[in-house]
Amino acid sequence: MILRQGAAFLLGRPHRRALAGLAAWSVVEAAQTFTTGYALARALDDGFLAGRPAAGLAWLAAAAVAVAAGAYGTGRTYHGVAGLAEPLRDALVRRVVTRALREADGAAVSRLTHQVEIARDAFAGLLMVARSFVFTAAGALAGLFLLAPVLLAVVVPPLVLGLALFVLTLRPLARRQEAYLAADEALSRSADVVCAGLRDVAAGGAEHVVAAETGARVEEGLRTANALARWSVTRVVALAVAGRLPVVPLLVATPWLLDHGVTPGALVGALAYLTQSLLPALQSLVHGLGTSGARLAVVLRRLTAPARAADAPPPPARSPLPAGGPAVELRGVTFGYGRHAEPVLRGLDLRLPRGGRLAVVGPSGVGKSTLAALIAGLVEPWAGEVRVGGAPARAPGAAARRVLIPQEAYVFSGTVGENLCYLRDDPVDDREVLAAADAVGAAALLRRLGGPTAPLVPDALSAGERQLVALVRAYLSPAPVVLLDEAACHLDPAAEARAERAFAARPGGSLVVVAHRAGSARRADRVLVMDGPGTSAGTHEELLAGSALYRDLMGAGGSDPAGALGDADGVDAVAGPGLTRDGGHVVAYGAVRQVQTAGDLADGGAAGGQ
Repeated sequence: MILRQGAAFLLGRPHRRALAGLAAWSVVEAAQTFTTGYALARALDDGFLAGRPAAGLAWLAAAAVAVAAGAYGTGRTYHGVAGLAEPLRDALVRRVVTRALREADGAAVSRLTHQVEIARDAFAGLLMVARSFVFTAAGALAGLFLLAPVLLAVVVPPLVLGLALFVLTLRPLARRQEAYLAADEALSRSADVVCAGLRDVAAGGAEHVVAAETGARVEEGLRTANALARWSVTRVVALAVAGRLPVVPLLVATPWLLDHGVTPGALVGALAYLTQSLLPALQSLVHGLGTSGARLAVVLRRLTAPARAADAPPPPARSPLPAGGPAVELRGVTFGYGRHAEPVLRGLDLRLPRGGRLAVVGPSGVGKSTLAALIAGLVEPWAGEVRVGGAPARAPGAAARRVLIPQEAYVFSGTVGENLCYLRDDPVDDREVLAAADAVGAAALLRRLGGPTAPLVPDALSAGERQLVALVRAYLSPAPVVLLDEAACHLDPAAEARAERAFAARPGGSLVVVAHRAGSARRADRVLVMDGPGTSAGTHEELLAGSALYRDLMGAGGSDPAGALGDADGVDAVAGPGLTRDGGHVVAYGAVRQVQTAGDLADGGAAGGQ
């Protein structure tokens, strides 16, 4: 198919004149090749060996003139090549840009800045080496035939053998070239997403996830490059057979050739054709066609092929939780930071029914935010299993099932609506936005900012206003499981209570709150108190009666930041052998839009804030 498209392009009416000019100047170059060997043979046989040095010098002068004419012809061929290569580049650029606009091609940057240039350079190089080899070989073989037809029987077989070996390696080379370009595209798409969401990655604590996935793509690129390099070695073998091997039978057969009428000048001329004309042309052909030809075929196939379904990110799941089973479930989860660190969580079992409300409380550094990060899929447990909606927390598509809002809300420059609808892939009308803002308690803020279409300047918002923006964003998201990690700590108690009630009232929604006020624990169906070996769970009344730590936290107003909240009839939470404090270190996690869409960061989760 690529060959047919290439022939149609070259023979098309707009390019026939450039092609004819290229062929005409190549004939001049071929005349130089023919004259070089033939003039050398005549200079020896009819000149110096015949005792006529003037005739010999005349033939050498004719060869020099042919070299000058050939050099001029070679220079003129570049105009013809440019007349064909530049229109190809323009056509490919138009195709890539059109595809990017119509299909949101994520690899458009790689295609436009890298692959189109590869195609242009490869096409120009291929034209140069192909026409040079064809016309050089024609001139050399014509010269050999005129000198002594028997020379063709000695030279041509190894030449054909080497070319056949080279042709057999083209397909494997093309496959490995395509694998290399595919790896390059994947790395380009990943870098595009990561660079656009660097602040989100840092805010969400997903650096190690991003580093691991980006490193895997770099390693894949290295693997494909090494495979391509190994197959490229076959070109050296083919070149040795086609370009250097013919000299051996020519030298071996020299006595026999001399006995059968071949003149010394013809032998020297044949040697000149092999070493000075055919070998350089073969070197250019093998390296040019082996590299440029394979790259051109692969790139053109990728640039001209219609977009595959796999190129587009999968649509977001609108009903992400399958029927039956809990909203969140942890089974024997153990996790720590660093290979030799003491685990922050050890053997934790937790079950949050659908629609449940769970508050998580405990001292600073005990692992409350770490628990939220595990449920969001931002970190992976050392042991045990974390499931959201019946599926692993880090499984493909899991990001659409939960949204995590950390303490420091992420707000970016743009319109108010763009900030609020950050986690939605489908169109959201203004009425839905206004209803969500009213439910969460951000209607007054939305009016003050000027509505969804008004520009939003992040630095003009207070910390509490940023949190309201993030809360509305999470409320509008399709995720049924909401994780509030001190997400309302900058709001007054009444505003925080209204926001929590709004999330608890979402149809089919489940809520986990890392609580920093006692009110969050009182509003929850169940409370998880994290305190190392003393971890316990129960209702607010049960914990007041049975947990001294919980009574202390409630007596102090619940000022310590922590908690998980849910909205169901009950939450079963049972601690394992114990949970160890994290040396007083508080870890806050968020997740990002880039994580939610297409699982770009290993389905790490979706966040309403930074």
